[in-house]
Amino acid sequence: MEKTDEIDRRILDVLQRDAALSQRDIADRVGLSQNALWRRLKRLEEAGFMQGARMRLDASRLGLDLTVFVMVRTRNHSVQWADNFRKHVARIPEIAEMHRIGGDWDYMLKVVTRGMAGYDAVYRRLTSNIEIDTVTGLFSMETMLDDRPLDVFGG
Repeated sequence: MEKTDEIDRRILDVLQRDAALSQRDIADRVGLSQNALWRRLKRLEEAGFMQGARMRLDASRLGLDLTVFVMVRTRNHSVQWADNFRKHVARIPEIAEMHRIGGDWDYMLKVVTRGMAGYDAVYRRLTSNIEIDTVTGLFSMETMLDDRPLDVFGG
């Protein structure tokens, strides 16, 4: 794994907070020339520290007013089943995240959709044509922290 220094971490911190900044603005904020910044950005990107740039959308303004954390348990823990399940989940666009987890459940999915009817449609697609033991949904009543920047200076 390639190492980063204090300046690299400052660059990454600035970018994760606002990827729309110009290179001039980033260079000013981290105390580099634009050329030096460009070289560091290129190196950081090639080393895999940065993975694209995306615009964050307001789900509620788009009518996506329901977030459900779906917990899935399976009896089948083969690599093939897990790969098939990942592909199955990837075909459902309302599923924003998928995590394989430890503990009482095997997978946690984050579903963002339009109301209960939207969730019911996702549930039906999720549970069709694949063997799942147990599925339960935890309904988010309020998002209290979301999409926080990573602590690039900590541990």
